[in-house]
Amino acid sequence: MLYLASQSPRRRELLDQIGIAYGVLDVNVPEQRLPGEPPVDYVSRVAREKAGAGLLQVMSNGSALVMGADTEVVLDDVVYGKPADPEDAARMLRELSGKTHRVISVVWILSAGNEQHAVSESLVRFKRLDEAEIARYIASKECFGKAGAYAIQGRAASFIEHLDGSHSCVMGLPLFETSQLLGKFGMTL
Repeated sequence: MLYLASQSPRRRELLDQIGIAYGVLDVNVPEQRLPGEPPVDYVSRVAREKAGAGLLQVMSNGSALVMGADTEVVLDDVVYGKPADPEDAARMLRELSGKTHRVISVVWILSAGNEQHAVSESLVRFKRLDEAEIARYIASKECFGKAGAYAIQGRAASFIEHLDGSHSCVMGLPLFETSQLLGKFGMTL
């Protein structure tokens, strides 16, 4: 049985899209970057910790597989997590405006005797945003709970001039890499 160690509705939607049966585990893992920690190492560590916390919840099921994932927006060496409030969201969107940033998603799958992971990186170029666009987007409340204060699958799709990589990576669960990982555990689509 596959368990998703995440409450993200986007990750559930993406797993549903590829027809994977799964249960959901509620885990609480601090998402705090360590001083000097490279962005990809940070994202991987958080995803691994989510999967590990989930595996602890289902250890009595010897055949359980637990998937943990994390996605962050990175511009230069700055990691843009979820905005704390409207001002934080506006700051993030202003800083991403007119620039190309990376989106890093890491997926870990753990079982009692195996662990595998995959990394997906995409490049996203935002158009130049004006203050009115930023204010309207924040007023929609779509920016909250999203790395970098935006959702590619929502209204912010109109901000994206170019995507080099995976749409599902930017949403929060890279489906190609996820399906490859599941195959390593004998799960086929």
